Amino acid sequence: MARPGTLKTMQDVARLQVEAGRLLFSAEHAEIRAGYTTDIYFVKTREILGRLGLADTPVVAEVFPGRDGVLCGVEESLALLKDLPVAVWAVDEGEPMAAREVVMRLEGPYDAFGLYETALLGILASSSGWATAARECRQAAGDRPFVVFGARHIHPAVAPVMERAAVVGGASGASCILAAKLLGREPLGTIPHACILLAGDTVEAARAYHGIMPPDAPRIILVDTFKDEAEESLRVAEALGAALEGVRLDTPGERGGVTPDLVREVRSRLDQAGHRHVKIFVSGGLTPERLPELAAAGADAFGIGSYISRARPIDMTLDLKEIQGRPVAKRGRIPGRTENARLRRRQ
Repeated sequence: MARPGTLKTMQDVARLQVEAGRLLFSAEHAEIRAGYTTDIYFVKTREILGRLGLADTPVVAEVFPGRDGVLCGVEESLALLKDLPVAVWAVDEGEPMAAREVVMRLEGPYDAFGLYETALLGILASSSGWATAARECRQAAGDRPFVVFGARHIHPAVAPVMERAAVVGGASGASCILAAKLLGREPLGTIPHACILLAGDTVEAARAYHGIMPPDAPRIILVDTFKDEAEESLRVAEALGAALEGVRLDTPGERGGVTPDLVREVRSRLDQAGHRHVKIFVSGGLTPERLPELAAAGADAFGIGSYISRARPIDMTLDLKEIQGRPVAKRGRIPGRTENARLRRRQ
């Protein structure tokens, strides 16, 4: 009943060779499905149970988190288990979850899914950690939009997973192209300092942006590269006029970062010059604690990266709770299925 081509014995593991000159160290989809990313003891278990004639024993397994948070990774988990003879119930992705609440239940022959426990828990743990951090930012930002800018802080193989999870958790959009496309959206972002440095002048770069980018690309210009942020904001506003949607403040830590006083000054100077339509977009080391004071000073939107990308995974545990219809559990756990009315049949 197991998926063809998966690792079955320790001899299979010994024969497994990684091709010389492999481009990236991240696992490919086929390798994950073949069990190459699992903990080795699941292969040992598979071989032992096969020898004992117990591989296809019907079981019920339950997954629960180690702390409160936002559940994410359900859709990817279902894709991992697709076409296997396993029934799956799960709490909906994006829903809050409590510590030790059963968020997923699997029922079927143990050998059909046992090899995937490592990958399944890893998907749920990481995605839920990122979604939870994004939900904290959403609560702090209130109704102001924020875009996740975290792809540069983690391995590119999982950057789309992270930014997708952030949107599930409450981010308004994703900067990572693949993450946005996986969500059926378009990526969001402005331009980097490199573009302005190479252009040699913020206004020059702004005019080029306005002339080249498609009409639906927001005209939001970075204004902390060469001159005082308030001065650059006024120069850009005068150059682009009504077409300018906003300015982005990303002042580096070496210059004190973006402070509420800076936001307040830029807002006041733009208003005094007749540019009340120009919004202020703030990025650079933002945390939920900083968002309310920046919003109160006049920030209209935020770009948040490392707070979400560095979020601690939420540990997930998978326990067998029934074997051949008989309630079981390891010591310290209660045998049998744990009722949760929020579980919904998904597969």
